[in-house]
Amino acid sequence: MNSRLLIVNVIRWFILLFVQIFLLKNMGFYDLSTPFIYVLFLLLLPFGMPNILLYLLAFGTGLTLDAFYDTMGVHATACVVLAFVRIAFISISLNRDAIDDPEPSLSYMGFQWFALYALLCVLAHHLVLFFLETFRLTEIGYTLMRCGLSCIFTLLIILLVEFIFYRRTAR
Repeated sequence: MNSRLLIVNVIRWFILLFVQIFLLKNMGFYDLSTPFIYVLFLLLLPFGMPNILLYLLAFGTGLTLDAFYDTMGVHATACVVLAFVRIAFISISLNRDAIDDPEPSLSYMGFQWFALYALLCVLAHHLVLFFLETFRLTEIGYTLMRCGLSCIFTLLIILLVEFIFYRRTAR
């Protein structure tokens, strides 16, 4: 990873965590839908990043959020699961050696690929997050409803952010 890409990702990490902790933490709709924009940092990490570094960054990001949310490892676990799903999806859908693009963003990969990628990663993250947070199966309907609505809300914000910073690339 070159120094420019490193600086961009460090700034992205600080901005997304700041927005999540200080703006979106208390923003929820009747305790049914909560946006988690910080997952965009993990989604936009470069393709060439080693898997162990991706897992460490995911764990560190989740642990940082756990410190502010008082959730004792729930976000860290959900972020590590997101990293696993990210690695699996990229290895199945793309030939890693033939990738010329630096990161899996909407600008480089196109809407259809990025939307499916973001949907699967966010869905896996939210399922783990909400089921570990609830930790009982008696409220499975409520937990699935919270997961689904939060997933939709998070995806809308992620796509909105990606469209705001969209750069047209020559293909």
